[in-house]
Amino acid sequence: MASNEKQYWFPAKRYGWGWGLPTVWQGWVVFVIYFVLIFAGAVAVLPNYGAPRFVAYAGALTLLLVAICWVKGERPEWRWGGK
Repeated sequence: MASNEKQYWFPAKRYGWGWGLPTVWQGWVVFVIYFVLIFAGAVAVLPNYGAPRFVAYAGALTLLLVAICWVKGERPEWRWGGK
């Protein structure tokens, strides 16, 4: 019997607003790629182009991560601990 419930990559946080850690492997892949690209930018962009460009680079990656969480995650809303 298959479940009709949508499987989210990023569940909503129990407390507060936003998403928690990934619950499926696809979410973990996105998470790891994000951190690898941030580290690569710190190594390549920061020393060669300076802090302002690195901040822009990291900001763009973070916006991309938030967009992926928005599409593949549970709807974010303020939560007080109950589901």
